[in-house]
Amino acid sequence: MRVCLILAYNGTHFFGSQTQKESKNTVLGVLEHVLAQLGIREKVVASGRTDRGVHATGQACHLDLPDFWQDTLKLKRVLNEMLPKTIRVRSIKKVSDDFHARYGAKKRLYRYVIKEGASNPFEDAFVTFLEKIDFERLQKNIKLFEGEHDFVFFMKSGSDVKTTVRTLFKTRAYRYKRYSVLTFEANGFLRTQIRLMVGALLTKNAQEITELLACEKKHKIKPAPSNGLYLARIKY
Repeated sequence: MRVCLILAYNGTHFFGSQTQKESKNTVLGVLEHVLAQLGIREKVVASGRTDRGVHATGQACHLDLPDFWQDTLKLKRVLNEMLPKTIRVRSIKKVSDDFHARYGAKKRLYRYVIKEGASNPFEDAFVTFLEKIDFERLQKNIKLFEGEHDFVFFMKSGSDVKTTVRTLFKTRAYRYKRYSVLTFEANGFLRTQIRLMVGALLTKNAQEITELLACEKKHKIKPAPSNGLYLARIKY
C-alpha cells in the first residue's frame, strides 16, 4: 500500500532533508531509521530536498508499506512517539500506486520569515533578523519574479539540472504581527534559488533584479540565511 506522509520539521541541526552516505543526521535518514525498527525498509521519496537549516511545515513524501502495516492512524502515532521532537508526522494517507511525491507535484509553496530588530535566543533559529526592513520595496519588487524566467543567476554553482527555467505562479509579501513574510509558489525551484531571490530582494534594486532575471547582467548576490526559510506546502 502506497501512502503519502506530510512532515513538519525543524531543520536547524539536520544536514538537510535527503539521505546521505556521509551522515545519517538528515530528516529522511532519521525517518528511515525509525521506520526500519518497525519493519518498514522501503525508501522514502520526498517532494524535493531542503538544505541544511531549512525548515518545513508541509513536506510531502511517499512510501510503500508492507502488508502488516495497514493502520495509518496507528503508524502516525507510533512514529511520532519514536521520532525526535524535531520531526513530526502531520498525516499519513493512502494514495494510488502510481502517486509520486516528487514527479507528481504541480506546485511548491515556500515562505521566508523576517523580523525587524535585534535577534533573541527563542526565535533566532526560525527567523531572519534585520536591523531595518524596507517593506514597501519588498512588496513591490517580489512581483518581478512572477512568470517564466531563466533563473540561472539564482542557482547555487555546481547544480546538475536539465534546465534552469522555472515558472513562479504567485509571490506575495505581507506582514503578520511583527513579522514580514515572503511567499513563493512555483512549479519547482533550483538549489538555493529562494534564498538567492530573497537575498536579491534585500540588497538589489528593481533594475538589477530585472537584469538578473533577463540574464543580461550578473550581480553578485549573497543568499539569505537558511533559518528563515520554510517549505510550506506541496500541491498535486
